Amino acid sequence: MLKFKQPPKDYGNVFLEDTDKPLPEKLNPNTRYMFLGEIAKGGKSLIKSCKDMHLNRVVAYKSLRPEFKDDEIENTRLLREARVSAMLQHPNTMPVYELGRDNQGNYYFTMKLVHGYTLREIMDYRERYDLTQLVEVIEQIAHALAYAHAHGVAHRDIKPENILVGPYGEVLLLDWGLAKVWSKDGTTSDDDIVEGTSITDSDKTMTGHGKLQGTLCYMSPEQIDRDPNISFSTDIYSLGSVLYELLTGQPPFNSDMTYEILDMVKNQQPAKPSEISKYPVPKILEDLSLKCLNKNPVDRPDSMEEVLRTLELDWATDLKHGKR
Repeated sequence: MLKFKQPPKDYGNVFLEDTDKPLPEKLNPNTRYMFLGEIAKGGKSLIKSCKDMHLNRVVAYKSLRPEFKDDEIENTRLLREARVSAMLQHPNTMPVYELGRDNQGNYYFTMKLVHGYTLREIMDYRERYDLTQLVEVIEQIAHALAYAHAHGVAHRDIKPENILVGPYGEVLLLDWGLAKVWSKDGTTSDDDIVEGTSITDSDKTMTGHGKLQGTLCYMSPEQIDRDPNISFSTDIYSLGSVLYELLTGQPPFNSDMTYEILDMVKNQQPAKPSEISKYPVPKILEDLSLKCLNKNPVDRPDSMEEVLRTLELDWATDLKHGKR
């Protein structure tokens, strides 16, 4: 089990003075949080660490960057991310504590602050980790996705940067802002498909409206095509891409040029992991990654539960006996 970055001691100590201090008779929402510092800045959002003065704990506070405060689509996506994360109460999704507006009327939400490493950071030092540890991370993400799919949510932005491993072995799937959620009548929102967009080479890893959603190296062909009938199978493809990179040390398709990645994802087959990896590759996992990466969704595993069943097979025995 992977474990990283213990929280600072001053964040974790519990004292009687903190637990029994009475709340003010009148609560001022403008003094609820004491901001401590910036954690991360994304393309559209900002995450800060802050202390919840009512509960005496340090949390993560997410809001839009100033230039997107008035962007209707980004505001909707922030709301969607907060509520999807809150409604999917699963051990592998991030707990959300509060959704509200700041004193300027802008949306924010708070969530658990986890000190850890993203799977991207872990994969940058791939040689330090046993494959069993890394596949356990994939299994936990597959559990989160199986739960989400069972509740009518497709994540649509599975990539190593959105997978976090915490200090106690917890694995969390982050950033549900691009999630697809259907209405009760089976329709979806207008911002899920953006027509007439193009992307430049500098946009290769960008997400958001006006550009192809998700990171190109992990996007399914139907996501690149902005297929209105995109389904949960797109997450199976993306998780297969992450698994492929764990096995080989590189994404199934990659290039410095965006148009080349687009062509590869839509028209080319990835190399077998065993043919390009410097690490031993169990055949069970190789076959699973390639099946997930099929161009046609009907040729992929039928569900995330099927992916899980394969991940839970005794593939490690083949490595011990020198088999592939």
